[in-house]
Amino acid sequence: MLLSIVLPAYNEEQNIPNTAKVLAGLLEENSIDYELVFISDGSRDATFEQIQRAAGENPRIRGAEFSRNFGKEAAIFAGLGLAAGDAVVVMDCDLQHPPEVVPEMWKLWRSGAEVVEGIKESRGKESLAHKLSAGLFYRIMSKLIKMDMNASSDFKLLDRKVVDVLLSLPERNTFFRALSFWAGFRREYVSYEVRERQFGESKWSALSLMKYAVTNATSFSTLPLQLVTVMGAVSILFSIVLFIQTFVKYLSGTAVEGFTTVILLILVIGGFLMLSLGIIGHYIARIYEEVKGRPKYIISRMAGDVGRKKDKECETRMEVDAE
Repeated sequence: MLLSIVLPAYNEEQNIPNTAKVLAGLLEENSIDYELVFISDGSRDATFEQIQRAAGENPRIRGAEFSRNFGKEAAIFAGLGLAAGDAVVVMDCDLQHPPEVVPEMWKLWRSGAEVVEGIKESRGKESLAHKLSAGLFYRIMSKLIKMDMNASSDFKLLDRKVVDVLLSLPERNTFFRALSFWAGFRREYVSYEVRERQFGESKWSALSLMKYAVTNATSFSTLPLQLVTVMGAVSILFSIVLFIQTFVKYLSGTAVEGFTTVILLILVIGGFLMLSLGIIGHYIARIYEEVKGRPKYIISRMAGDVGRKKDKECETRMEVDAE
């Protein structure tokens, strides 16, 4: 039984050596056959060079680098695609996800769990604004997918069949955390406390977190488009209020002649146009993103024997065809 650990990394040159050492030592201590798959998400520092160095020191370490920054979601799915394990753990490269939880996840998987969710007991040291915005985002997402995501994270273990299901999804814009809930399967939970980073600083600014939240919300739900429809409904409601006001002025003889009909027509038609655009935009936006068919990511370099799995699969298929 092989355990793959996928570790997305962006400008994490200081964390790579320590993360590789800590995880390798922990897994060997627990007699777990493993591989570490690092994905450098277009890092601008020496992250990939550190991955290459770690792969040279430990044959169980492999990795890849994107041609540019494609985002954490792309890095996660690239890691899932390159992982060869019977079970795959996704976790942060900075070890804010505590490594000692991984053996516990492994035991639950060996006991029959197909998805093991890491649930945050606390979010660590965060600003009040970040906590409030994160709480609001997860409340909205929980309502949309009908599951509690308030304490969820990307830290989780997936059985190979779950990984294959996620990789088979044709959509380009993905939200890994929500898709793992959507896929279903037998689920267990482990709790953990978010740790402080040992090296470097978080690469997530308030603006990038907001952009990440908006991107994930639009990729998994139609809520932003539905807000346009809500705006149309508000516009119609506003037009009704103005209708009453304008009609009262008309009856009292204080309205400008001809103004009543024109303003009411503009408001009512504008309201219905907003509603129509909301409905049409709902379909056009989804079609537009998917019909382009661009890949989620582009890999420019690899480290270790990360390509051997695919080569062996191709050889196996050729042998079967020949028979």
